Amino acid sequence: MAAATQTFFRSRWVKPPRDVEQLDPAQLAPGFRAAGVACGLKGGGATDVGVLSCDAPETRSALALTRNAAAAAPVRVCRDECDGNSLKAVAVNSGNANAATGEQGYRDALAMRDAAAEALGVEPRNVAVAETGTIGVALDIHAVTTGVREAAQGLSAEGGADFATAIMTTDSGPKRCTVRAGGVTISAQAKGAGMIEPGFATMLCFVQTDAEVEDPEAALRTALAGSMERITVDGQMSTNDTVVLQASGAARAPLPDGLLEAVLLQLALEIVADGEGATRVGRVEVIGAADQDEADRVARAIANSPLVKTALFGRDSNWGRIAQAAGMALAGEELDELGPDRIQAAELAAELPEAELSVNLGRGKARAHVYFSDLTHDYIRINAEYTT
Repeated sequence: MAAATQTFFRSRWVKPPRDVEQLDPAQLAPGFRAAGVACGLKGGGATDVGVLSCDAPETRSALALTRNAAAAAPVRVCRDECDGNSLKAVAVNSGNANAATGEQGYRDALAMRDAAAEALGVEPRNVAVAETGTIGVALDIHAVTTGVREAAQGLSAEGGADFATAIMTTDSGPKRCTVRAGGVTISAQAKGAGMIEPGFATMLCFVQTDAEVEDPEAALRTALAGSMERITVDGQMSTNDTVVLQASGAARAPLPDGLLEAVLLQLALEIVADGEGATRVGRVEVIGAADQDEADRVARAIANSPLVKTALFGRDSNWGRIAQAAGMALAGEELDELGPDRIQAAELAAELPEAELSVNLGRGKARAHVYFSDLTHDYIRINAEYTT
């Protein structure tokens, strides 16, 4: 594999293993192939259908899906009809979320999955399906299944770039990587820019590795807990959140400590940094909380506060906004007055792309943090014009 020309681990908050090597992100982990094609959902010849497949005889895998009660058809199909422990392939489209589309939407998601299974010669239960885009619009299933079959015929080990492009919606660019450490390789592709609030996570993300992973579900949940679970752009939980981890075991070596966590955290931070119209990323840490739930509740209230987010955008170190948001999260309880001695917000005003904030509640020993984006004029413009 060729070495990457751009640094993937860019954030000061990400600590990858020391021996990590960054490779060409178009090149997938050994044994995986992918492709992306245009089927017309997004128009203008944009790539909008992707297929990803593992060639290993056996694949160990894990799925994480949105908890939104209005979950989209592909999420419900993954829950009801897929074997999340042994996924061989994934079929994805962008441009249509296939959410709030009733039973026809469910049948369409099944048809998309089945088309991929037939084209790849695998069992339908070993194929996950994911979709993203506009909610409440019927899917052009003929176009999608035609695109799925075309993509399945064009799979290649260098298909990571086209696949990453195929899953984009309002993203400003693809989010992807291929890295190697400890004798194993991880490749990953993600999308997300708006409708971002953890619940487990809000995006599509696909991770492939040739490592031996004894318990993929535990590995994925642990990595998500410190990454995708810790982000927000606008406090909105998506109907389509899907994360898939596939491990072939071909390298006959385990995942190095911290590698999966570092990959998912950097991808999560790229999603926040690409928040619709965003220009900066903030990290708020709450310490001194009475318990974990309280720490998390206060951190999320601060991260989702429009006043704090606009202060981040305007480089305004207005710590009073942070005190207000923390107090709102604890409404009805007693809280010692929060002042500048317990709120550190100087980096709000600094010329930094990443700004640290901290709040000491003085109520206990629990702590939590959340990564968030600023709120700009462009967020309103992008979402006001999304379907018009």
